[in-house]
Amino acid sequence: MALEEYKKLRDFEKTTEPKGGTKKGAGTIFVVHEHNATRLHYDLRLEMGGVLRSWAVPKEPPDTEGVKRLAIQTEDHPIEYADFEGSIPEGMYGAGTVRIWDKGRVTIEEEKDDELLFELAGRRLNGKYALIKTRFRGKESWLFFKRKS
Repeated sequence: MALEEYKKLRDFEKTTEPKGGTKKGAGTIFVVHEHNATRLHYDLRLEMGGVLRSWAVPKEPPDTEGVKRLAIQTEDHPIEYADFEGSIPEGMYGAGTVRIWDKGRVTIEEEKDDELLFELAGRRLNGKYALIKTRFRGKESWLFFKRKS
């Protein structure tokens, strides 16, 4: 049920993206994909509730305190997507090249409707982070930033 939107947006006859639903995670994975689609952006994915909750981040994710990034929540992705790298064919949703920019462990500290506090331990991103819900251009968006340790 959680992956309905993900599956509705893809034609698995044409894309090598994982269909999902077969892998159960331990709730500890995070991945940041560099996604060179219409515009280069980064996809932050946090394992929560058996899926990768996902946000598109238009600029490189912050690795220092004081830098805030816009993050637009997108559809949940299957756990298998944490290992995905490749090209999404032209004409498909998300067409372009996807590569793993960072990957590691996430610890969810607090989850509310408008706030998510977590810690990342990856190759590039390490420390305490937050996603805070906001409104940007009339859309529900989030601010993504590194918190003080």
